[in-house]
Amino acid sequence: MSEAATLPRPASSLATPLLILGAVLALAPFVSAAEALLAGMAISLIFGNPKQELTRTWTHRILPLAVVGLGAGMNLRTVARVGLHGLGITAMSLTFVILLGLWLARIFKVDRDAGLLIAVGTAICGGAAIAAVAPVMRARGHQVSVALATVFMLNAIALLIFPPIGHFFHLGQTSFGLWAALAIHDTSSVVGAGLAYGKHALEVATTVKLARALWIVPVTMGVGMIHARNNKEAAADAMPVKKPWFIAGFLAMAALVTWVPALHNAGHLVALGANHALVLTLFLIGAGLSREALRTVGFRPFLQGLILWLIVASLGLTLVKTGILTVG
Repeated sequence: MSEAATLPRPASSLATPLLILGAVLALAPFVSAAEALLAGMAISLIFGNPKQELTRTWTHRILPLAVVGLGAGMNLRTVARVGLHGLGITAMSLTFVILLGLWLARIFKVDRDAGLLIAVGTAICGGAAIAAVAPVMRARGHQVSVALATVFMLNAIALLIFPPIGHFFHLGQTSFGLWAALAIHDTSSVVGAGLAYGKHALEVATTVKLARALWIVPVTMGVGMIHARNNKEAAADAMPVKKPWFIAGFLAMAALVTWVPALHNAGHLVALGANHALVLTLFLIGAGLSREALRTVGFRPFLQGLILWLIVASLGLTLVKTGILTVG
């Protein structure tokens, strides 16, 4: 492939105005999460996105604040019950997914570290888990990019197809929220799918996903100890550690609204604003999907991530549909 073929195509002059218009419309109450995501993807892939770095920066800024805002619409007692339910099952499921992911990486001859990042991202919470684990395992920039691009594309697919699948199998709000939290990678797509399915589905999906995200800490420590034996020097282009502070913010907001009844109505307004912010976030996520990112993934890492995700999603749907797995 020639050098010219690897260079990104210049963005159209319409790209920036369309991105601004799309971001404004994403805040409108009549725009759904799926529509915002599709609009962002269409603009970026057809016209290009000359503001990739700015798009990425604002995505990372808005999403945590939106998740914190969602806590204002939830009851801490419910959050605690859901979060503490089934700790043993969660630990076993995370172990199973990571080991299965590593096995698939070996089968498809995927780079070891990239394969582990894809497995960890699938097991816990997508990009956040990858960003946390990458530095302690001394992952290279291209390995992180491959893992993130794989998870990103599967997230976009999940956000679009999960609500129709849930309706097809007649999943209730609680069941769908649980399934989405278990089978969709990133928190953003989990809350987006929950938002599209219903209010209670959003509450369950967000709570279960954030409880699962807490496992970033022990998994990161475990991976770090294992890799410390074989990797003595950090990669120059390793990603910085990102602390999931929004989990504590979510819990604090839920506690405040739960224990101060006078804030109940205000909490609902904050949660409503957070929902609109999430739709905007999904538009920005879609706008961040570039042609270059699609080319970066490659066939084998994407195949590993796809098969792993299909197994996790199918198994999760079966357990939820049969009532074996519940939120208590």
